[in-house]
Amino acid sequence: MLLVVKPLSTLAPDAELPVHTSVALQRLHDAVPDAHFTVGWLMASLDKRSFGMIMLLLAVVAMAPGISLIAGALLMIPAWQMIAGRSAPVFPRLIADRPLPTRHLAALVQRAVPVLRHLEKVVHPRWPTPFGPTKRLVGVVVVLLDAFVVLTPVPFGSVVPAFAIVLIALAYLEEDGLLLTLAMLVAIAVMMAASAGFWELARGAKWLSGL
Repeated sequence: MLLVVKPLSTLAPDAELPVHTSVALQRLHDAVPDAHFTVGWLMASLDKRSFGMIMLLLAVVAMAPGISLIAGALLMIPAWQMIAGRSAPVFPRLIADRPLPTRHLAALVQRAVPVLRHLEKVVHPRWPTPFGPTKRLVGVVVVLLDAFVVLTPVPFGSVVPAFAIVLIALAYLEEDGLLLTLAMLVAIAVMMAASAGFWELARGAKWLSGL
């Protein structure tokens, strides 16, 4: 049996109109296969929103202790491809074709949608920015933040940089230049604080090694 994957833009009669991220996620939830899905199916379903949405989903996952390293490592793939100017993220076949339990995606979406609906009351398109340079800038900042998600040795240390990526992804998806500017300032503050923390850890390790 041939499975035809329809992008989210074809799943609703008003698809030509801009939709909020929460609506796109809900449509994704409603269209996902019953038992298993693949990252390849997810990319095809997200269509032109794939970069922002996959960053948002992986950043939310990266906020959870225990799996932040895996989510952070996967997040590097679309971030680097944004910098390279690709039109959509492409994952290695080993990752793209691996069956994943639908219940995990459903649980993630069900938790994210109510929060996004509240945020979207104040998030909307404004302060338009040039698409190409903005896309590459977002990729660069996400790579830098994601490095702290992956490398932080402190329990729950990935939560703050992952949350900054969530803000950036939401601003990118909603084309909200004001929120994107604020999210970038948050990202800079997070990276400065995290760098200072790493520096203090390195100094402490050097001092202990000298005892």
